[in-house]
This record gives sequence, structure tokens and C-alpha cells, in this order.
Amino acid sequence: MGSRNPSIYLWLVEAGSRLGPLKQVHGRILAAGLGSSRSLLTKLAALAAAGPPPGGVAYALSLLPHVPSPDSFLFNSLIRAAGHGGAAAAALGLYRRMRCARLPCSSFTFTAAAKAAAAAASRRPGRQLHAHLVLLGLSADAHAAAAFVSLYGKCGDVAAARRVFDGMPDRSVVAWNAMIAAYEQNGLAAEAVAVFREMVNARRPDAATLVSLLSACGQLGDLATGRWAVGWAAAEGIAGGAASGGAAVTMFARCGCLAEAREVFDRLRRPNVVTWTAMISGYGMHGGGAAAVELFREMAARGPPPNSVTFVAVLSACAHAGLVKQGEEIFLSMARDYGVEPRMEHVVCMVDMLGRVGKLGEAFEFLRRHGGGGVAAMTALAGACKRHRRLDLGAAAATELIAMEPENPAHYVLLSNLYAQAGRMGEVAAVRAAMAGRGLKKTTGYSSVEASGVTHVFLMGDRAHPRAAEIRRFLEGLMGRIRDMGYVPETAEAMHEVEEEEAVESALGLHSEKLAVAFGIMSSGEGEPVRVTKNLRMCGDCHSAIKFISAAVRREIIVRDVHRFHRFQDGSCSCSDFW
Repeated sequence: MGSRNPSIYLWLVEAGSRLGPLKQVHGRILAAGLGSSRSLLTKLAALAAAGPPPGGVAYALSLLPHVPSPDSFLFNSLIRAAGHGGAAAAALGLYRRMRCARLPCSSFTFTAAAKAAAAAASRRPGRQLHAHLVLLGLSADAHAAAAFVSLYGKCGDVAAARRVFDGMPDRSVVAWNAMIAAYEQNGLAAEAVAVFREMVNARRPDAATLVSLLSACGQLGDLATGRWAVGWAAAEGIAGGAASGGAAVTMFARCGCLAEAREVFDRLRRPNVVTWTAMISGYGMHGGGAAAVELFREMAARGPPPNSVTFVAVLSACAHAGLVKQGEEIFLSMARDYGVEPRMEHVVCMVDMLGRVGKLGEAFEFLRRHGGGGVAAMTALAGACKRHRRLDLGAAAATELIAMEPENPAHYVLLSNLYAQAGRMGEVAAVRAAMAGRGLKKTTGYSSVEASGVTHVFLMGDRAHPRAAEIRRFLEGLMGRIRDMGYVPETAEAMHEVEEEEAVESALGLHSEKLAVAFGIMSSGEGEPVRVTKNLRMCGDCHSAIKFISAAVRREIIVRDVHRFHRFQDGSCSCSDFW
């Protein structure tokens, strides 16, 4: 029927994917009596689907019921458009309708549907799609297989992603990137770096590869590989752009190199909101609250509008620097100036901020006014109470945490430390017994330090290292020197770690952070910084001791714990003890 008015095809071509002109052409189709033409409506819907979401996709979907006997081409176009437009449920629904209509599915169908399922992290529909793909004998298709690697990675099933990846006879750059991203997104950063090293022998990486690799290096604190990746990418001509630039900023910040992070940031022509946020967060992690606030104000003046994540970054920076006034002003500006409604993560930052400076009553009141607290808020409150020795409030908060998450050993340890701090050893024993009764154990702490390209890992009291005896002797000497300088062990927290009170000071002296720092000093040249990574929050005694050690050996010592960086130099820490 479309042949009766060939000019309509020309109008469709001229309209392209612009929704307004397409609606005008649709009106002309109806006026010409061609409203049941499958070819015209298919062309119209496909062009609309290719337009910007959500309007184009919604309009294309509204046309589908009016298309007589829609074919696979139209369904494929709509599945792809719905997936790209954030309508994953609609895309998967279209796939099911396509199957019910017994229309033939191609690798294009599965690639588009798998991407939609990945966007929604829908594991069950994803597995059903994959089973159908295998049943039709299309599992060897490179595009579809890469989409399923990405799907399984985003659903947290890394083993399934790896099986699909290993079964691919020919792996494209997209497939390699999907596998690296699957590992990185699921906290398996070392495996991500290992896959990248395989990739460079098979395919030329691209900017997407670089983003995942740098993120993995940031997770690991692998500064050497991260620096190499940035230099290698520049030499290969694949560096640049907001995404890879932002990844480099984050990597350098997470590896303790704030100056290099800022250099990368300043070289970017147009940093996007993610990159601005990464740099603000970097300052916050390193105790640079004032610099974070200054950069936030610069962003507000000349950069993109800050988003919800940006406000978390700057409020957290204020909390860790004791900048209560600035933090309160920024919190009030969220909805008023930027249209960003505060969420629980912003409330947690404010509670943390008030608690750190000892305004515990205000912190509790703030939390009450904003709907009560979840686990994160109560953890911040309990930690602040411990810091300011408010056993009554802290024990109440920690007890509530245990009620919220009875299987989380960290809450029991926090409550135990509060009681130990107050010298109430009977309650400490009761908390230990409660943990034992549930079969819970404190997460094992460890610290790592790199020497001559090799990462050395230490546990508390570690004797497994080949140079363990030498390290202990060196550390004992350091501890003696800092005692002469005025260091006094903080024994309260260690009461949860040992059974006998007289063993506490000995246990503190062999904490993994101290062993790693000692080995780092022994294994590096005079004046070189020592970089240590800790998997948990650094304890108060180690924080105090390393401040003294930095002065005693005249070294910069950088410790990255699970929350932030501590840059020790000349007897002080970059966190200004707001940690």
C-alpha cells in the first residue's frame, strides 16, 4: 500500500529520528488512508525508536499494536531501543512477545535483549535468554557472547561470565573489556589486571579497557600498574576523554598520589560531573576538606551541576576535616540551589560530621528529624560515641546495630570496644560469648606493602614472612625509640583481641600495620615514602604510633585503610585526627 504514495517514504527519510517531524509524517500516513501499511508503520516505528529516549521509544511502542503482523526486524529494533532507553522490562517483554509470535530470533535479538537484562541486573531472565541462544545454536556469535559476559558480570555471576568468555573461539575487544569489567565490578581487581595482561597479547585495548583497568588498580592500590597503564595508553594514543581521565584521577587518588590526580584533572579540557566528583572525593579521602570545599565551589561556578554523588563526596570531606559550618551550608544548598533532594547517604554524612566534633546530641536530633537511621547512620553515631567516650549513648547505638544485623561481627566488636574503653570487662566477656554463640568471628585484619615490585602481606603477630625475626627486631627498636619520644600505647581496643590483659601491649606492638610499616622502612631507600594498605579501619594505637614513627625516621608514611588515607609526616597525620 505504501507504493500508492512514494513521497511518504521520502518524508520519513527526511524526518530521520526526530520525533516532531515523525509525528507529522504519521498524520500524513493516516490522512492518506495508509494507517494499516505494515511497511510504512515499521519504518516509522523503527525511526522513532532510534530517537532520543524516552519519548522516541514510548512513541514507537505505542505504534506496535497498530502494525499488522509485525516482523522480527521491528521487534529487534524496539528491543534494542527500549534497552538503550532504560526500559529494560519493556525490552524483555518484547522479547517474550516475539517468542510467543514464533518469530525467528537472531544473534541481534539476543545481543539487544541481553544488554537490556544486564542494565537491570536481571539474572533469571538473562539465564533464560542464554539457554534459548544455546538451543538455537547461536552461542558462538561473538557479539551475543560478549553481551552475555557483560550480563553475567553485572548480575554478580563472575564464574558464568568466565565460562562464556572461555568458550568464545574469537574474542573481540568488547568481549575482553566485558570480562575485565566483570572482575573489576565484583571486587576481583587482581583478576581484572591479569585478564588485561592476557588481552594485550591478543587485541589492542581501547579507552573502555583503560577505564576498567585503572579502576582495578585503584581498588588494589597498585600504583605501579596504574602509572604504567596511563603512560602506555598515552603512548598508544588511546588516553584522553572524560571517562578515562576520571578513572585516572580516581586511581591516583586511591593510590595515595593526590598531586598526580590533580595534574590529570587540570589537563582535562572539559571534565564531566564524574571527574569533578572524583577529584573532590580524592581530597576528602586524604583529609583535604578545605580543598574539597574549594573545588566544589569552583565546580558550582564553572563546571557541570553537582549531582547526588557529588554532595556525598563533599559532605564526607567536610565530616573528615571537622568543617561543620561549611558542611551545614552545603547540605542546605542541595535542594534550595541545585534541586537535589537529600537522601539517607547525605544524612549519614551529616550525622558523622556532627558526631566527629562531639556534637552527639545534635547528631541524634538531626537523625530523628530526617526519619531515623539505618545501619550506616547508627554505625557513625556509635563510632562517634566511642571516640568521645560516651558509653551510654554508644552502647545503645551498638546494641541497636546488633538488633538490625545480628550476624555482623563488626557490631559486636564495636560494642565490646566501648565496654573495654570503660573498663567493664564483664560486659566485654558477655559480648564475646554472644559472638561465639552465633559462631561469629572478627574479620581478620591484614596490611600489605610493596617492595621491589612484590606485595608483602602481614597479619597480626605474623611469623610466616621469610624475614619475620628481622622485622620484629627492627620494629621493637622503633617502638623503643617512640616510647622515649612520648608514645603511650592505647590498650582499650585491644582488649577484644586477646584473652589476657597483660598481653594487650604486646599484641598492639605486633599489629599488621606496624609490621608492614617496619618492613616498608627496612626495604626502601632513605627518604622514600612508605605506602601501606589495610583491609580494615586502622586502630587508634597504630594511628598514634605511626605518627611518632614518621617523626622518628623522618619519612612520609601513607596508610590506606578501608575508609580513607592517612598521610603521616613529621609526627602528624593529614586526617587531623578526624577519622
